Amino acid sequence: MVAAGKTCPGCGAANHPDAVYCNLCQGPFLPAGGSRLAGDTAGGSPGPATPLPRAAPMLSFYEAASRNVRLSRLLFLALLASFLAVGAGIGGTFGSVGTGIALALILYAILAATAYFRGSSIVLSIHGAREADRSAHRTLRNVVEEMSIASGLPVPRVFVMESPGMNAFAAGRNPEESLVAVTTGLLERLNREELQGVIGHEMAHIKSRDTLYYICAAVLVGSIALMADMFLRGVPFRGRGEAGGGRGSAATFGLGILLAILAPFAARILQMSISRQREYHADAVGAQFTRNPLGLASALEKISQVGAGVPGENRGTQHLFLVNPLRHFPDDASALFSTHPSTALRIKRLKAMAGIGEATA
Repeated sequence: MVAAGKTCPGCGAANHPDAVYCNLCQGPFLPAGGSRLAGDTAGGSPGPATPLPRAAPMLSFYEAASRNVRLSRLLFLALLASFLAVGAGIGGTFGSVGTGIALALILYAILAATAYFRGSSIVLSIHGAREADRSAHRTLRNVVEEMSIASGLPVPRVFVMESPGMNAFAAGRNPEESLVAVTTGLLERLNREELQGVIGHEMAHIKSRDTLYYICAAVLVGSIALMADMFLRGVPFRGRGEAGGGRGSAATFGLGILLAILAPFAARILQMSISRQREYHADAVGAQFTRNPLGLASALEKISQVGAGVPGENRGTQHLFLVNPLRHFPDDASALFSTHPSTALRIKRLKAMAGIGEATA
């Protein structure tokens, strides 16, 4: 899928014509009339050390995917710890940490079951998605089948959303029941190579079980917010003299209030951090499927110019999309509450996977 260009003398992989480093083995290409080793001269004697030119820091998509998986797992564990801490803190104020944790887990199980069994249909309904027509959307279906083969996954159901904005999302509790939805604006403006990049990204979410990951994270955050709200609303009805007599101490009560106030904000920050890491991970894994990071990079450039609006856009589902449909995140914006990395940064990383980009010092 990579355009005819440079062939790596080390591994024989095809690369973009502007590549300075091989996108497979990461070996540098020889400068015109130069040597692979800095400081070598034509006669073989050492000369002045001249650094090999490099268009951008080379980023292996294998390394990028592995790093982001590790980080997202740590963030998810931190989110789970916050959830249990809130349950324990609230239970402690009433004299039983174990009871608080048990009630928190019961609440989570109820919300998670609803999201697990009904989540995909709810999202499709919210955004007015309809199943793609086999004749009218033949190219889209063919690309989905190609990426299904590349990823080794069952072919997901394909849906289309009527919108001039350019966006896509994947959903489903497992690969066997997965789906991919794209906007009509995306289909109208992307060429086949760019569409492969987008679908590869969404198939990466399915392959990595991100669709289930997002359900678990969203339910944890919702449970924390719900428990905190219920606790704070009940504080005025708690008698002043109830610190003793089987109830938690005043210090524990104060800790419970503090957790109830701060935990929802901390949980939201952790959820956004998980979402950003999973987007980076899907970019990297999608590049493995297509072997062409520049396809998705080009698609993201077009999306940044046209817009990513979708029908029924809302804060509850914004993290599912290829690009946030509600907000644009510039490079200098605070990342704490960003569901996605900045599009410009994602493009830069994708180009680095192909060994090209802006010159760096």
